[in-house]
Amino acid sequence: MRRYRVPLYTLLVNTLVVVLAAALSLTVSTQRAQAATVTVQAESYAAQSGVTLEATSDMGGGQNAAFLADGDWMRFDNVDLGAAGRLTVSARIASAVGSGTVELRTTSVTGPLLAVVPVSPTGGWQTWATQATEVSSHPTSSQTVFALVRSTTPGDFVNINWFSFVGEGVGPAPGWVPIDAAQWNAQLTQFRAMTPAAVPAGAVRVPEFNATCTYSHSKPDDPIVLPGLPGASHMHSFFGNKSTDAFSTTQSLLANKPTSCTPADDFSAYWIPTLYEGDRAVEPEGMIVYYGSRLTDPSPTVPFPQGFRMIAGNAKTQTPTPAGSIGQFWCAGEGGEIGRSADGNWPLCAPKAHLTHQLVFPDCWDGKNLDSPDHKSHVAFTYDGKCSGTYPVAIPNLSFVTSYPTSGSSAGFRLASGMASSIHGDFFNTWDNAALGHRVKDCITQKAKCNSAGTF
Repeated sequence: MRRYRVPLYTLLVNTLVVVLAAALSLTVSTQRAQAATVTVQAESYAAQSGVTLEATSDMGGGQNAAFLADGDWMRFDNVDLGAAGRLTVSARIASAVGSGTVELRTTSVTGPLLAVVPVSPTGGWQTWATQATEVSSHPTSSQTVFALVRSTTPGDFVNINWFSFVGEGVGPAPGWVPIDAAQWNAQLTQFRAMTPAAVPAGAVRVPEFNATCTYSHSKPDDPIVLPGLPGASHMHSFFGNKSTDAFSTTQSLLANKPTSCTPADDFSAYWIPTLYEGDRAVEPEGMIVYYGSRLTDPSPTVPFPQGFRMIAGNAKTQTPTPAGSIGQFWCAGEGGEIGRSADGNWPLCAPKAHLTHQLVFPDCWDGKNLDSPDHKSHVAFTYDGKCSGTYPVAIPNLSFVTSYPTSGSSAGFRLASGMASSIHGDFFNTWDNAALGHRVKDCITQKAKCNSAGTF
C-alpha cells in the first residue's frame, strides 16, 4: 500500500545582505530546449503509470513524483538530447528504503536503453541527492524519453524531482540568457542622450527613486525559475504587472501592461513567497520597490536592460532567525517590536505596528547576460563601493520593502517556502525604457532623492 505524507519609509542599507546561490533548475515541459543541457521536471510528464505528485521540500520547491515502485513509468516529450557525443544523465532522487534503478529509454517504455541511473537510500523521502551516469553515445536532437522504475523488492522506494541531460553540444552555456547587443546598445544610446533634470536647491542628496505597488494576485507560479509550468512552484504573491504567471515573457509583459504599481510606466513583475498566519494567507498591504545606489560614486549607473531578471534570497535556507539576524522581519510603526514568537523566528509587533521586511538585491552586473542558471550568477553585490572585474556594470540597487497588515502573535508565521529565513524575491524588468532611463539619469546618477513620479 502506498504511503502518503502531509506533504514603509526610505531605508538606507547599512548591512550587506549575504545571498547564497540557490541551485535552481531549468525546466522544459513539451517545449524543445535550445541548449545542449536541459532539465526535465518530473511533474511535467506527458503520460504516466503509477505516479502521484506531492509538494517537494527540495531546492526550488514545486512538486516531485512520489512513492514510485517497480514498473511505474513517466513519459516526457520533446526532450532535446543535443548533438552527438558524451552525455551526462542525472536524476534528483529521494529514498527512505530499498534500492533499484531508473531506466531511461527512448521511443517507448520498452525502447532503446538510453541510461540507467542507480537508486539507493538517501535517508528519507524528502532527503534529496543527485545520481548521475555517463553515456558515450545517444540519439540526438528531440526525443521521447521514458523513465521506467525498476526494483527487485516490493513496495514504494523512490521519489523523483527532476532529470537532467548535459551534453557536449556547442552553443551558449545552459541557463545563460545573453543580451541582444543591438537592443542594449539602442537602449544605452537613448539613455546617454538624455539631458538630466536640474536638481532644485534643498533636494535630499540620496540616489533614489521608487515604484509604489499594491498587491496584485497570488499563484503557485514562477516564470523565472519554473517557466511554462503553472502550479509547479510554491505560492507567490505578485506585484506590478497584473498578467504575470508561469508563461510570462518579456514580450507578454510588455503586451499586457496593467500594473499595480505607480508609476504606470513600470510594467515589471515583482514577487515574493506568500506569508501565512496559520492556514490563512496574509497578503501584503503594499510594497515599495526602491531603486537606489550604494556606490561611492553612483554616476556610472545605467538602467536595467529590458528583459533583465534576477533573484535575491534563497528558498532553500531553513535556519532560525532570532532577533538581530541579518535580513530578519521586523516591526514598523508606533511601538515597534514588543516580543518574539514562541519559536523566536518572528517579531511580535505592537498593536499599531505592522510586520515588515526589506530584501536587498545585487547592484553590479556582468553586462552580458539577462539571466543565469541560478538567476544570480550574472550579478553581484558591491563590497567596496564600486563595480569592477567580472561585474563591471553598475545597475540600480533594488530593494523590496514589504508591509503586512498584521502584528503577529506568539504562534508566528510561515512562508510558502518555509521558515522566515527562506524569504526571497524575484524581479523581471519590463519598465518603459524612457521612463526608467530618465529616473536613473535624474535621480541616481545625480544623487538626488525622487518620488514615484520620478520628480524631486
